[in-house]
Amino acid sequence: MIGRGRCYPLGASVTPRGVNFAVFSAHAMSIEVCVFDSTGEHELQRFALPARTGDIWHGELSGAGVGLVYALRAAGPWQPEAGHRFDASMLLLDPCAREILEGDLRKARVVRDEYDWGDDARPEHAREDLVIYELHVKGFSMLNPLVPPALRGSYAALAHPASVAHLRSLGITAVSLLPVHQHLDEPALVNRGLVNYWGYNTLGFFCADWRYASAASRAMPDPGRALRDEFRDMVKALHAAGIEVILDVVFNHTCESDEHGPTLSWRGLDNASWYRLESPPPLRYANDTGCGNMLDLRHPRVLQFVMDSLRFWVAEMHVDGFRFDLAPVLARGDHGFDSKGPFFQVIAQDPVLAHARLVAEPWDVGHGGYQLGAFPRGWLEWNDRFRDTARRWWITGEATRGEWAQRLCGSADTLQHRDREPTDSVNYVVSHDGFTLRDLVSYAERCNEANGEHNRDGHTANHSRNYGVEGDTDEPRIRERRDRVQRALLASVLLSQGTPMLAAGSELGHTQRGNNNAYCQDGPLSWLDWAGADADLQRFVQRVAQVRERYRPFANAWYVGDHQGDGGYDIGWFGREGEALETHQWHHPQSRVLGVHLQKTGSANSQQQVYLLLNAEAEAAHAVLPHGAWRVVLDTSRADGAPESSGFEPVAAAQPLRISVAAESLLMLVQGEDS
Repeated sequence: MIGRGRCYPLGASVTPRGVNFAVFSAHAMSIEVCVFDSTGEHELQRFALPARTGDIWHGELSGAGVGLVYALRAAGPWQPEAGHRFDASMLLLDPCAREILEGDLRKARVVRDEYDWGDDARPEHAREDLVIYELHVKGFSMLNPLVPPALRGSYAALAHPASVAHLRSLGITAVSLLPVHQHLDEPALVNRGLVNYWGYNTLGFFCADWRYASAASRAMPDPGRALRDEFRDMVKALHAAGIEVILDVVFNHTCESDEHGPTLSWRGLDNASWYRLESPPPLRYANDTGCGNMLDLRHPRVLQFVMDSLRFWVAEMHVDGFRFDLAPVLARGDHGFDSKGPFFQVIAQDPVLAHARLVAEPWDVGHGGYQLGAFPRGWLEWNDRFRDTARRWWITGEATRGEWAQRLCGSADTLQHRDREPTDSVNYVVSHDGFTLRDLVSYAERCNEANGEHNRDGHTANHSRNYGVEGDTDEPRIRERRDRVQRALLASVLLSQGTPMLAAGSELGHTQRGNNNAYCQDGPLSWLDWAGADADLQRFVQRVAQVRERYRPFANAWYVGDHQGDGGYDIGWFGREGEALETHQWHHPQSRVLGVHLQKTGSANSQQQVYLLLNAEAEAAHAVLPHGAWRVVLDTSRADGAPESSGFEPVAAAQPLRISVAAESLLMLVQGEDS
């Protein structure tokens, strides 16, 4: 029996009487629900949703329940020139499906889960305590010998004690997972025998991806339920270790691509409402994503869909936040990016999302798409200016001291005048997209032939360097130099002002053999090689993490030039002779040595001072320290970062001392530390 049902929640939901269906379409003439047997092979029943409230079609199927397999059909005009692409002969996936049949991507299964969260508590770290680690669920553990083979590459593997212990050893307080929503491999990749490894091609915005289910979950009588429980178990385990979980989400486009792509769901239900179309007729897909289409968040139902998905992951899956891919797309109004637009307003007022981490990739490929610093207060933003300046300072020698000082101090030139916090800047030098850290200092050119695009894909402006030999080499001088620069870059990320982010494998010496666009490489090229890990580099990152946690060289306040605070002298910038930098010295391209003196009052009777010496020159440099008894706590020229003088003995007497700073390295010294 088919009743009127309710118009909310969208999708299929279990009621005391059966299953309620609610589907958005402003332009359809009718919406049908097709019911299948438990395998999805045979259609058993088809009925039209009998009621329409506004633009929501709805109805309730009495006697139905959990496990029901269904798909949709939508009847309406086929008028591509007007934006309509209805075809009632096509099965369509419910956009709000909670489980998609593995192997039949247009069919969904009705679910209702109960999960015992026990004493699970979100870590909710203070902003200044965030250290983000970006990882791919599969690639992180596929080759880790400490993880049981049956778990590798899965959510369960990330929850394994070996994985958690590694993260904790690095001081990680939040993991940022590359997309875990169910996604589709593009036909062009499939034709080349490849897959979309990164997953930025979403099909199921409410569904954990089957690809990352363990063998144990797949063997369960209800593998879909087991998959969701495995994901929740992962979140719970990470929370117990004090680690937040941030999901990389892709609401800027869907996997249906442009007019030549597949019709799986949104296009067939109401193309003109779901997607942003360019006018005048014939209407074509706007493409500020570079992926063929754009979801149109100007439409209230599309915006509602996005919010429903975010709330689902926070409320039912307990994730702590989201990193929004190509985030300016979500806030494009009729006249471009709008920092006060509906997307931001709706998130800001939502009680479920009030405490969620919100991280933006602040650019898209459309006109006016670069919006670093323009997001609302409280949002974190990937800071590519930090990335590029760090590379240009340490690798290519193109950045001036003035540029680098701004990045070390939270990019105040970009954020401060917009009433933003220093921690809003996510500081990184490598991410999933581009060269790995090791390849950044090993390759001058990309090597992407394996992607099947004749090496035309991937970034060209990498600010990388091979130091004399392209790729791997046994030459000790080159290897030593590469290692030294990697350590300087890692220390810069972890010690600078802002929110640090490490890409998985940076601490292990992970290489992709020069491939700087490994989005389609699901294999050993992308998977972390734990057996071949650089143990020295791993120990170095652990030490820098400890130094950061103990000393926090930059407080959560803006530093631009010299600053006098309530506690006295806070920060000063110096040249190699200990002279305060003057205006012309900030921008001198050949000046590659920088001293940073930070002082903060810890109590009425004790003061802690930090001095950073950065030498980006290819030769060792001598530099003068300020007066006082200093001791080295970090020396990036050494493999493990430990100072040569063990026991933290003073390296200077009461008089100024000229010390040597190794080439392409950073020294951190302290004095006046509380015992």
